[in-house]
Amino acid sequence: MRVISGTCKGRPLKAVPGNQTRPTTDKVKETIFNVIGPYFTGGLGLDLFAGSGGLGIEALSRGLDKVIFVDRDMKAIQTIKGNLALCRLDERSEVFRNDAERALKAIIKRELQFTYIFLDPPYNKQKLHLLLQIIEENKLLCKEGIIICEHGVDVKLPIEIGSLLQRKSDDFGSIGLTIYTKSDRN
Repeated sequence: MRVISGTCKGRPLKAVPGNQTRPTTDKVKETIFNVIGPYFTGGLGLDLFAGSGGLGIEALSRGLDKVIFVDRDMKAIQTIKGNLALCRLDERSEVFRNDAERALKAIIKRELQFTYIFLDPPYNKQKLHLLLQIIEENKLLCKEGIIICEHGVDVKLPIEIGSLLQRKSDDFGSIGLTIYTKSDRN
């Protein structure tokens, strides 16, 4: 695992020890950023179910101002902090140990809106529909924002959730990617 592009290009990233997390492959990561980027001029990101922090770190390397990383596993939190330090991105990040729903409640209280939200939950514990509803109902995505969902290929997400509209859905082997933006009418 490595940072593919941007200011930290080529830096190796450590994986979370054990088999509780599944890192996003470089191929899928490259596809994600080719679709949503490839580079950014600022913005705030949320990496929920962050694992090693690879997606959020890639986004920071490509120009996001700041990313909030959330994972409930202590080994993942330690790995994220280590990877951020390796890339010298500590100052542009916040790292929290929490489950996804509680983390979103805390974010709602802070009245934050995100330019990019990365959702990559464990495939056997999918709550993407519920999380997307919480994000939509609480207006956590800014008007020009994008949500990137990584999931098993057997998961089919709705075309529309309130003001969120599915813009792209593709399978990459055993990995499915679905991208949402705000619909034009909202």
